[in-house]
Amino acid sequence: MATEPWFSGSSPLGPGETPSLDDLKPGLQPCGDPSWSTPPGKPEDPPATEPEDAQGQVAVEAAGPESGPAVPPSARLTLDAMFSPITEQLCYLLKKADEFQSYLLYSRDQVQKEQLARAMPTFLRMCEPYFLYLEAAARSMPPIHGALQEVVRKGLLEISQQLTLCLEQLVLMYASCGFVELEETNPLSISCFFCGRFSISPFQEVSIFRYCTPAAYTASRQPRYLYKKMRWNLETTTKPSSQGQNSHVDYYFLCYRDIWEDTGQSPANSCPQIQKLWSIGRWVSLGPADDDLYSWVSCPQPPGDYQQLLIIGFEEPSHMLATDLLLQVLTGQAGPEQPRSVAGPSGWAAQGS
Repeated sequence: MATEPWFSGSSPLGPGETPSLDDLKPGLQPCGDPSWSTPPGKPEDPPATEPEDAQGQVAVEAAGPESGPAVPPSARLTLDAMFSPITEQLCYLLKKADEFQSYLLYSRDQVQKEQLARAMPTFLRMCEPYFLYLEAAARSMPPIHGALQEVVRKGLLEISQQLTLCLEQLVLMYASCGFVELEETNPLSISCFFCGRFSISPFQEVSIFRYCTPAAYTASRQPRYLYKKMRWNLETTTKPSSQGQNSHVDYYFLCYRDIWEDTGQSPANSCPQIQKLWSIGRWVSLGPADDDLYSWVSCPQPPGDYQQLLIIGFEEPSHMLATDLLLQVLTGQAGPEQPRSVAGPSGWAAQGS
């Protein structure tokens, strides 16, 4: 079998080639393809390089007509200069993800496919500093005057969302070929990946994780019919004192619950249809007491309940909108919970049966 040329590290790479493992390291890399919105997995010949300022406009224009008032021309120059290095880094990461996918689709070398699968966690960690910058700059930055605040925020968050969906698709492709494990109980799996962190107060930080495929809420599958798609870790640090600092972590989830609705016109032709009811809730620990070490050792999987905080509806929210809704919950801006919510495994089982 002929040796594939991907170990040579030559550039650019074609659809049948893949990145060198030594090439998977963070850092800004030049990228002459400004068309980073092209869906991954469909390699195309790179178009002609556009001027650098055009790259800076891409992320700003991605916010669409709903971004707010028009940005003055003088501010546009500042936005272009700020977004240019951001979109160049995004272009580089998307190109690497596309090379992973292209090699999986076009190469016949099974051994090297397995090597790339083992390099997948490294590539995901390589994207973490970029996610940190995007989410922190968009959600933790001080207010900006005028229309710039919302334009910058939406531009950064849409870039974060685009990269998140690209990485999710990449992991799912390798999992579909048996190279990556998605089962959450497997410590070597890639069931979810980190995609940003931001602060909401001097003593509170939120970390964002996305599950590549919906996962049962607990390993014991209780509550029944409940599946999680995103997780947020809210870390609260106490104020410094003579005894030092203590931190506490609360876990919030974007979940859907399978419900059955009768769509038939009459009892003779009734047909139950499964729908997904999306919500945001908090993990409620039902596990052993914190001061009982022996109980934790003998507990294979700590049980937990789901405290539903916000019902979203039957349509899955985007990655960006879900985090916005969580922030409304944390700051008390979300509306009151609807009475149809029932907490506890027995209540969920009754609704799903």
